[in-house]
Amino acid sequence: MSDPGSGVLLRRAEPGDLEAVGEVTVAAYAEFTEGPSDPYVERLRDAAARHRQAELWVAELDGVVVGTVTVALEGSPWREIGEPGEGEFRMLAVAPTARRRGVGEELMQLVLDRFRELGSHAVVLSSLAEMTAAHRVYERAGFRRLPERDWSPIPGVDLLAFRLEL
Repeated sequence: MSDPGSGVLLRRAEPGDLEAVGEVTVAAYAEFTEGPSDPYVERLRDAAARHRQAELWVAELDGVVVGTVTVALEGSPWREIGEPGEGEFRMLAVAPTARRRGVGEELMQLVLDRFRELGSHAVVLSSLAEMTAAHRVYERAGFRRLPERDWSPIPGVDLLAFRLEL
C-alpha cells in the first residue's frame, strides 16, 4: 500500500500504533485547538476509538508513524456529513516534523483508492476554515467546496464541507 519512490509506508493501524497515532493527531491539530484543556484534544488523542469504530490507517517514514487518517465507512459513528454512497474521512493528520514530504498526499490517495474499491460514487469531508494548508491538499486532489453542507458542531466552530466525485 505504499509508493516505493516516496519512502512512505501506508498500512492499517495496529494496537501498538494507537498511542503514536493519538500523539501525531494532537500535534498536527495543535494550532487549531485551544491548548491541552480543549475537550477536542482528548477526541483527537483517542485513536483506540477510531480503530474500533472506523478504519484507522497510518503512514510511516523510516519505521516511525508520521501520519494517519480515519476512513469512516457507512454506519461508522465517525461519519458527519456523508450520505449513502459517499465515502467520508476524518482527522487526516501529518506530524509537523514530516510535513512537505508528501505524506498528506499519500494518505489522501489512499482514501480515494479505498472508497473507489468500495464502490463509493464520491468522497466528502469537513474542515475548519482556518486549515488552509489542508484545503490546498484537498483541492489538488480534485475536491470542491460544498457550501450547502457547511455546519457547526458547537457554537464558534464552523466547518467547511468539500466533495470529490469518483
